[in-house]
Amino acid sequence: MSTPVIIELALNGSTPRSRNRHVPRTPAEIAEVALDGIALGASIVHNHNDEPMFTADGVHAVEPYLQAWRPVLDRHPDALLYPTMGAGARGIPVHRRWHHVERLARVGGMTLVDPGSVNVGLATDGTVPEPAAAGPYQNSYSDVDHMFARTAELGAAPSISIFEPGFLRTTLTWHRAGRLPPGAIVKLYFGGELEFGLPPTAAGLEAYLELLEPSGLPWSVALLGGDVVGCGLAERAIRRGGHVRVGLEDWAGPGEASNADLVRGAVALVERLGRTPATIAQTREILGVEP
Repeated sequence: MSTPVIIELALNGSTPRSRNRHVPRTPAEIAEVALDGIALGASIVHNHNDEPMFTADGVHAVEPYLQAWRPVLDRHPDALLYPTMGAGARGIPVHRRWHHVERLARVGGMTLVDPGSVNVGLATDGTVPEPAAAGPYQNSYSDVDHMFARTAELGAAPSISIFEPGFLRTTLTWHRAGRLPPGAIVKLYFGGELEFGLPPTAAGLEAYLELLEPSGLPWSVALLGGDVVGCGLAERAIRRGGHVRVGLEDWAGPGEASNADLVRGAVALVERLGRTPATIAQTREILGVEP
């Protein structure tokens, strides 16, 4: 297999500096890390701003993202960038909590679609959540249809989050119905310190691929709360034709790595397997996204 491997950099998420001093938080820091990551081999960049992921009204501000993205797009006009989703906020209409994603897609070329609902909050420390803890992160079929339909109308590429097998089944249903926007990439998220979905094992990957492969959709892997390269999941995915996401949003390995360290590690793995990291132009070609 000679297809280049797409490397996505998820550079901060909700990871605090108290956990890793290298996490970029300000727009200027995010821009610098994104540019470094692209120079090293990343071709998709995902970031959060400093608002909590779980906001009371589900709304995220657009301007901090634009401040971070402008220097990146000045140097790489075709870069693929996307924000986070307004999680929680049950009862808030999807058009409100997804509004910033829609506005930013006109600039970054990608949207974020979470095609399902999931309980979040379990961790490997074994603590059982309190009864009053936040309930599930919810996206109804109507919400999913709104996100996919608007993505298609915007001509953007959807980054499709798969936290549980049901998320993938929903995506494939939209695909079979001809209602999945062009340019889609399916992100298979595995649970590490965050316990959800399938474990980052060969069996877990093959379970997803049994569902996914007949579709022919491009896909990648990420390990939320772990080391996607160190645990072997990235190598298994690349050998099976997939792509990989790294970054300090997800990483929970030894020491205190930087985003640049994680991109370098992914590039080294790709090259050891006889492949090359995809450029931005090659990533657009693989996904079928116009420049």
